[in-house]
Amino acid sequence: MDPIRTEAFQRNDSLEALLRELNDALGGAEERLAALPDEPPYPTILIIGAPRSGTTLLMQWLAASGLVAFPSNLLSRFYQAPYLGARIQQLIADPRFNYKDELSGLLGAPAEFASEVGKTKGALQPNEFWYFWRRFIPNVDPEWITPEQEDLIDGAGFRRGIAHIQHAFGKPFATKGIILQYNLEALRRALGKVIFVHTRRNAFFNTQSLLQARVKYHGSIDTWFSVKPREYEELRKRDPVEQVAGQVILTQRHIEEQLASMPAEHVLTIDHEAFCADPAAFHAALGAKLKQWGCEWPDAYTGPARFEVSDRVRVDDAMRARIMEACKWLEGAYPSI
Repeated sequence: MDPIRTEAFQRNDSLEALLRELNDALGGAEERLAALPDEPPYPTILIIGAPRSGTTLLMQWLAASGLVAFPSNLLSRFYQAPYLGARIQQLIADPRFNYKDELSGLLGAPAEFASEVGKTKGALQPNEFWYFWRRFIPNVDPEWITPEQEDLIDGAGFRRGIAHIQHAFGKPFATKGIILQYNLEALRRALGKVIFVHTRRNAFFNTQSLLQARVKYHGSIDTWFSVKPREYEELRKRDPVEQVAGQVILTQRHIEEQLASMPAEHVLTIDHEAFCADPAAFHAALGAKLKQWGCEWPDAYTGPARFEVSDRVRVDDAMRARIMEACKWLEGAYPSI
């Protein structure tokens, strides 16, 4: 049974039924399109990191650049037929297919760089694309999976789906990869041409933000929200503050451990604060990685000069002390942190 969600995050059962009907019909149609590639022609960029570490802002920035394909809120509704979804999106939103502004205003004004607990608003804003991921992986929740479960990953199907999106847009594909971020080597084997972009954030502010996300999403600080590191069963026995501090710090550590053994062309790490202060520098760093894969990327940067860093203490002194104590406890319980 799913944990209770606040009203703002309740599922829309009518929408879910319509999406199943559409995808059942369109999925088979896309598979019969013989001209679609099986292998992605460009690299895939996967954004990973602890929840509330800046992954959504980074995805929004990539989406706004126009340099990558990504799963928009519109495209993500075609999770069984991503190529057809991409073409439908182009039909509605791409100026090349405009005819006398017949569809003018259909998508509304572009959204700003804002989100609510990782959820964006606007048809062309990035989506986490989890229904698409779940077609090919054995886990429903974003958690570590066993080697036996890794063997169940449909790598060929996953690559083919991404290849279809890249074929439609003619660009590298970028999306969040947090649903399988505790099994990055399995993802690397499945995708081949992949760059993992790891976002990191100050542990105190990340923990504070994730505690507030619990309240927004579930209405309670006591209910687990988002990714589950390998120590989940142990952490869930602790108090909520220790749970969340562990979720943040252990997720970061597990990602760093996995990336440390990978070839450099697959790895790019960015601190949230550094990205916000100088997105142009990250544009150059990402471009350098993509060029290692033979992918074109403009040297000139035309995006926002900076983003405001929202890291400030938003809790009372007692909660501030509890978060700091939890981080200290983790240093003792997990000495390698």
